[in-house]
Amino acid sequence: MDSVALRGVRARGRHGCLPAERELGQEFVVDATLFLDTAPAAASDDLAKTVDYGALAGELAAIVSGEPVNLIETLADRLAMACLRHELVEEAEIRVHKPAAPIPVPFADVVVTVRRSRP
Repeated sequence: MDSVALRGVRARGRHGCLPAERELGQEFVVDATLFLDTAPAAASDDLAKTVDYGALAGELAAIVSGEPVNLIETLADRLAMACLRHELVEEAEIRVHKPAAPIPVPFADVVVTVRRSRP
């Protein structure tokens, strides 16, 4: 299976369990890897036969900026399901980074990775 990857899609969201996270919001970073057969698109040079990653980036950013959830696991799942709504995508791997998570010790990043596929 081929893949198309988007790395570093940034959007501000209000996800988290703490009241300050909901009130102030923070930046989230999303990496998405879509698994699909790109041969038909390559053979025809037709955007309609693959995933429009520009449009997808907008969809993912809108989800991050949209309805808040407590857990980034939930957010990652919602993002994966949005990818699978594109009929050519057979599987999606999503990484949600929360680099400003409220952790009281120095750290580089918090990342949740989910992988979802069509039934």
